Amino acid sequence: MNRRTLTPPALAGLLASALVGCSGGVDGQAEESETIVVGTTERVAVTEDSPAPFDPAASYDTSSWNIMRNTFQTLLRPPRSGTEPVMDAAERCGFTDKRNDQYSCTLRDGLTFSNGNKLNAEDVEFSTERLLRINHEGGPASLLSNVRKVEATGGNKVLFHLKKPDATFPYKLATPAASIVDSQTYPADRLTKSSKGTGSGPYVLDDFDDKGRKVLLVRNPDYRGGPRAKNDEIELRFFTTAHALQKALDSGNIDLMSRGVTSRFVERLEADPDDHIELVEQPGQGVRYLVFDTEDKTLGRRAVRQAFARIVDRKQLVGDVYERTAEPLYSLVPSGLTGHTNSFFNEYGEPNVKAAKRTLRKADVKTPVKITLHYPRVGRGGSTTKEFALLEKQLNGSGLFDATVKGESPDSYSSAAFKGKYQVYGFGWLPDFPDAENFIAPFFEKNNVLNSPYNNKEIRDELIPQTRREPNRANATPSFTRAQNLAAKEIPVLPLWQGKQYIAARDDITGLEWALNSSSLLQLWELDRGVSD
Repeated sequence: MNRRTLTPPALAGLLASALVGCSGGVDGQAEESETIVVGTTERVAVTEDSPAPFDPAASYDTSSWNIMRNTFQTLLRPPRSGTEPVMDAAERCGFTDKRNDQYSCTLRDGLTFSNGNKLNAEDVEFSTERLLRINHEGGPASLLSNVRKVEATGGNKVLFHLKKPDATFPYKLATPAASIVDSQTYPADRLTKSSKGTGSGPYVLDDFDDKGRKVLLVRNPDYRGGPRAKNDEIELRFFTTAHALQKALDSGNIDLMSRGVTSRFVERLEADPDDHIELVEQPGQGVRYLVFDTEDKTLGRRAVRQAFARIVDRKQLVGDVYERTAEPLYSLVPSGLTGHTNSFFNEYGEPNVKAAKRTLRKADVKTPVKITLHYPRVGRGGSTTKEFALLEKQLNGSGLFDATVKGESPDSYSSAAFKGKYQVYGFGWLPDFPDAENFIAPFFEKNNVLNSPYNNKEIRDELIPQTRREPNRANATPSFTRAQNLAAKEIPVLPLWQGKQYIAARDDITGLEWALNSSSLLQLWELDRGVSD
């Protein structure tokens, strides 16, 4: 599926990637040099399904995007803080008309790829056309699918002609999906077979262990765009479990961890602060939903989904399983973004078994209703296992459901969900860009990322296009609110909680407050090594 789809084990604390854990961490102390070692529970590996993990035409997962964000350039990029995109490879960009369906950028002078080839407007045209032509299954082409035509117009300018007005187009150009590749190196109609990327970003991918154990990034001295990297070298090390990752930070084997910060780890550091470890907490936009098969003979009945929604106790889920690292969510759009509204609380209020019973009786649904909930099983006794066990207990405790939970192999979980093999399943989502549109359109458009049969014509044909015509995003709030109110009544998906995001690091590492951007991707160039206390 796509980068924002995070399988639930990853969604403890700062939500970790769907591709958790194929390999253990690399043993040994962090080097005495200036190399900063970043540990993560993410995984990047060369597989049959992902032969080129850093090809922008194919990669759409958090782990690959974290590396691509730091090794490729886009015309625009996320800001150091806030949400409005800023210039990267471009020196200026903007809509050329009031309809927001033509967008022009002028590139900076003197841009080069890491192989020495010049980067120009023709490479931007080539990269966009290549992405759309290959249209890799499960890839990011959908982000730029509204592009009707792209052309290098001379003077190092590029012009995008859109099929429909879209005020969020600059945000999409700031995602790794719009990474600029070398037209002299990358094939135009197929994925590259190389696991080494040729980009023009702040870093060059110097070494990649294709078994998924580590990646080495070296500062690119020829980068022209955003801020200069404050460090010379970053090593990413991959760990199987959050426990192993936390142990490596405690012992000094790594300098920083950006994934796998569990509620237990946070509680430990708050109760007994470690003088050598700094913990930074930030609002997060990673969310957990439950997705329903609306064509299932049981869950296809709206009353069953509504009764389900009336029983689920989010506060208990967060308090018992994700204490300190998450907050209950009653909106498709997380708090902190324009367009957030508590539609699901307004519709269903606090958990109410009596109201759920009335809903089922009115629809003449026999009880207990037999259903199966699915989640990806990683390790034993993890947070996701506890979460789904508690959901099972809540549903069955009502006497209205006969629910069973089933842990699935992470390797096949996303593809099985996409093929409609699950009645109800856990689904984690991180935004491609920080706008409410990215929490609604991907789920309800035609060819949506869920492959859901659910179709509300008002949401799809009226409300989503309306939101995209508003250059002032606050003016799109009524349409976002209406879409969420409709979804709350019909419940194709059910929001559960919103995660916080954390970075934990040794006390000599600086720049932590800027190390994650508004889409929860690492800005490794912000990190530096100072003086330990």
